[in-house]
Amino acid sequence: MAGTKFLAVIAFLLVFFKNGVEGSHRIYPQYQNLKAVKVNRVHRTGYHFQPPMHWINGPMYYNGLYHLFYQYNPKGAVWGNIVWAHSVSKDLINWEALDHAIYPSKWFDINGCWSGSATVLPGNKPVILYTGVDQKQRQIQNYAIPKNLSDPYLREWVTPNDNPIVDPDTSVNASAFRDPTTAWWVDGHWRILVGSKREHRGIAYMYRSKDFKQWVKAKHPLHSAPKTGMWECPDFFPASLSGAYGLDPSVVGQNVKHVFKVSLDITRYEYYTVGTYDKEEDRYIPDNTSVDGWAGLRFDYGNFYASKTFFDPSKSRRILWGWANESDSAKDDKEKGWAGIQTIPRKMWLDPSGRQVVQWPVEELETLRGQRVQLSNQKLKKGEHVEVKGITAAQADVDVTFSFPSLNKAEPFYPKWANIDAQDVCAQRGSKAQGGLGPFGLLTLASGKLEEFTPVFFRIFKAPNKHVVLLCSDARSSSLGSGLYKPSFAGFVNVDLTNKKLSLRSLIDNSVVTSFGAGGKTVITSRVYPTLAIFDKAHLFVFNNGSETITVKKLNAWSMKNPVMNIPIKN
Repeated sequence: MAGTKFLAVIAFLLVFFKNGVEGSHRIYPQYQNLKAVKVNRVHRTGYHFQPPMHWINGPMYYNGLYHLFYQYNPKGAVWGNIVWAHSVSKDLINWEALDHAIYPSKWFDINGCWSGSATVLPGNKPVILYTGVDQKQRQIQNYAIPKNLSDPYLREWVTPNDNPIVDPDTSVNASAFRDPTTAWWVDGHWRILVGSKREHRGIAYMYRSKDFKQWVKAKHPLHSAPKTGMWECPDFFPASLSGAYGLDPSVVGQNVKHVFKVSLDITRYEYYTVGTYDKEEDRYIPDNTSVDGWAGLRFDYGNFYASKTFFDPSKSRRILWGWANESDSAKDDKEKGWAGIQTIPRKMWLDPSGRQVVQWPVEELETLRGQRVQLSNQKLKKGEHVEVKGITAAQADVDVTFSFPSLNKAEPFYPKWANIDAQDVCAQRGSKAQGGLGPFGLLTLASGKLEEFTPVFFRIFKAPNKHVVLLCSDARSSSLGSGLYKPSFAGFVNVDLTNKKLSLRSLIDNSVVTSFGAGGKTVITSRVYPTLAIFDKAHLFVFNNGSETITVKKLNAWSMKNPVMNIPIKN
């Protein structure tokens, strides 16, 4: 049904049950009403959406408003008593909290209302599909509808008694069957996917319906892959080969590729492939340029999980949201009961090569820009760092272009690195390891004497037949705090170096740094917990630690204001 409007509700991080039922969320009945301790605001973000405490879900667009749902325990600091809290926005930046939208209330979701998606049916009628957990701890798929369609805010939702609409048959693992996708319409039937697994094979089961209530399982999954484990939060959408605009989920045909993404419960990372949707066979075939497995492309190579895209018809764009999850050892957040934040929404489109996606912060974010400072043609010799003064370095938007005179000093790219993760290369060649062409980039959330800093930087290597660009966001030096997870996140950047330039944009927000390399070809989000580089004691530097002199061709940096967030913070 071409032109069908599309909304999506983002799925959020699910915890793996290692014993008993292989479900998602670990439940602690004895602690479900345990209140969170007083929130420490030092690491609370300023311009990212962050609920007062606990876990986040996601967005949808309907009749001029963006809706953000987040999963929230109003009675305690751990998983349990979960409701879908609800906020709305006109611009994806400023938010107003509403009453809770969905909560466990009937036999088909009495043990949890988990993640899902939404579709707007003909007649402009939104329907949410979500995973419910019944009395037997089975994961089943339900639907919810607005109580009053004339309410522009969609404040109240109901879960009809004819649920569930998708019940796992005996061939499906009912303890690993969740996260229904947005529906798309092809040849007289709606289609959805539900994530699952069979032993160690990840599976995206397909279901079809003519009326959106009676659903029939397809004879075969849309896609599956061995040795990938449980597929959480699947996402499947078309992408244009001819421009940076988004497509309605029901678009198929020439000049269109499809993107398939899953969140891997085993690794806590995501991967995606680009390929072809065969609508006659209802199968997805990844291109031979996409790796289908753990080593595949990622939307974000850092603290990022359970993402979801949605089509925004108001601006003909596809938007990506994700959860910047904390680590198990980030106790400064977990003990306060609010660890995750929603990443800044990003516009997403297909690179002209058709082999990967490109991402960029939504344009609305620029309305928060305040004081601006600039640098141009600033030379950086080996070992030099220059401070960017005049902005709030703890809460900033930085856009910089670096140039270099030649590629001759690029370090050799060792053959053994071709078979390891970029993160391992970054760990071996960090910002302090002097090189040839790099490391160069930004020192974000830095203390005055560099006791703490989170470097975001490029290194350029020379492989036998090409140059290899590595983008790193290295948290190992981010904090003097103990017991913290401080990884060196990294991704390779597929970029043409003919003009001898590389661009970097970093969004810095107190405890999160999201960086977009080469115009958004590679993106990395890092959660960090500085103890010295906080508030007005944070600094920002450009640096070079390579033997080749680097030029800061152009740098613009802005202080970022706080948006309107009418979401109460509990003390």
